[in-house]
Amino acid sequence: MNPIKSLVAAVAVSFASFGALAQSAPDLAATPRVDQRQANQEQRIDQGVASGALTTRETHRLQKEQHLIDRAEDKAKADGKVTPHERKRLHHLQNRASRDIRRQKHDAQTRHR
Repeated sequence: MNPIKSLVAAVAVSFASFGALAQSAPDLAATPRVDQRQANQEQRIDQGVASGALTTRETHRLQKEQHLIDRAEDKAKADGKVTPHERKRLHHLQNRASRDIRRQKHDAQTRHR
């Protein structure tokens, strides 16, 4: 085999294996747990609205809190990597939002029907 063809073949194999390796590498900016919790919390807010357990004011406040978490997540992902510190902060924000949702859904205030 021609030395140039051998070199081209070796380079092609290297690029192909690098591409496969890059595809199998974990996405360091992925936050599936954060995304799932966001979806769950938004569903809990919607359920509170449907049942009348949340007033309009409480709903807006809780939705604003969810929006702030979305913005914090976007900021954490901006550099392509979510650090353990950023992940911990997102979980802390979500824990607080979860407590706020529960507190507002179970207080004495209800939407007037």
